[in-house]
Amino acid sequence: MKLCVHGIGYIGLATGALFANNGHDVVGYDPDEELVAELREGEPRTTEDDLREYVLEAMEKGFEPSTEPVEADCHLICVPTPYDEDAGRADMAYVETAGRAVADLLKPGDTVILESTVPPGTTADVLTPVLAESGLTPGEDFSVAHCPETVLPGNITHELVHNDRIIGGIDAESADRAIALYEPVTEGTIHRAPNATTAEFVKLSQNAYRDVNIAFANELARVAADYGIGSRDAIDLANNHPRVDILNPGPGVGGHCLPIDPWFLGQSSDSLDLVESARRVNDGMSEYVVELLESELGTLDGARIAVLGVAYKGNVDDTRRSPGLRLAETLSSLRPGDQRASAVTDGGTEVDVRLHDPHVEDDGIPLRSLDDSLRDADAIVISADHDAFADIDPERAASLVSNRVVVDATATLDADGWRRAGFEYVSL
Repeated sequence: MKLCVHGIGYIGLATGALFANNGHDVVGYDPDEELVAELREGEPRTTEDDLREYVLEAMEKGFEPSTEPVEADCHLICVPTPYDEDAGRADMAYVETAGRAVADLLKPGDTVILESTVPPGTTADVLTPVLAESGLTPGEDFSVAHCPETVLPGNITHELVHNDRIIGGIDAESADRAIALYEPVTEGTIHRAPNATTAEFVKLSQNAYRDVNIAFANELARVAADYGIGSRDAIDLANNHPRVDILNPGPGVGGHCLPIDPWFLGQSSDSLDLVESARRVNDGMSEYVVELLESELGTLDGARIAVLGVAYKGNVDDTRRSPGLRLAETLSSLRPGDQRASAVTDGGTEVDVRLHDPHVEDDGIPLRSLDDSLRDADAIVISADHDAFADIDPERAASLVSNRVVVDATATLDADGWRRAGFEYVSL
């Protein structure tokens, strides 16, 4: 089949490669001329070696990056859906723009599949009316379905193939056509949802479930600290029960999915309550880490804090809504004499935040080398569970810092080793 993938960022690029590597004629359309030019030169924007090789293999098989959309038997829409925090709603501009680009090219018999994560009702109530501007009748002249992506950054090439798929259409034939497209390239089970809106709801429910469960672990960590006990010890013991599986606490959640998707559930509903509470708990973990630092140091006025980890999770380079950056922003917002920063009301300077991440290369983030971050630091915070951080020599770190305090928000370090090196070790 001839496929046109609309949006070849992280998900669209991998999706286009999936179908190209399985024998389809694929054009990857994106209006970003620089991105397309880099792809044509064999330089996909990824630090994941597996994905890079997968994309280059697809290009050898004819995957064609383009700055113009083309006619196709199937149009796959993989565009961003940002959350407008001021409006409290998902921004559907990218979906609508992609829909209009498809409408200009639609012909009878085509199939349009939305992969973007969207609020319930988007496929039926937003995208389909835009497609109808083509003059063709949805469900009669062409098919429309939703098949949300469910991949994990850092493992995308495996999960694209092996994860189950949820597919719902605006009618039964639309679902049939989408299932027929994905079945040959998917080793996971394909589940038919009653309709597109249910498929959208399922994806959001999955991410909200994870966010809520992380929030429960984070709340336990804070409560356990009030009793002077280790939350991870308690959680490990609690999980011996056959019907209990508590997650580990951490500095919050990041990426595009977990901090954003749960809000989409409430776009057309007033019944969100637990999910909203979970969002507050997880977003508030940066403030809690600041409290831990203040407790250890006594004052944050003029403190030098090394924040290790600005990617949102371990061993990836994605910095979207990362807990490390949120912590850095929280620390940087403290001012001399701020009651939250210090009991001292006179003098002092702002908090000096040093950022380090071995996986991130971003000119917009003022990153330092590990040694530069640690030199004369008053405290170290581990905010991403990179494997590289577990290999840091605590004795060398002790020789560089001015104050031996480490807040390991991800339990990445060898606690005993750091304590032997003279550090006050604090974990969530």
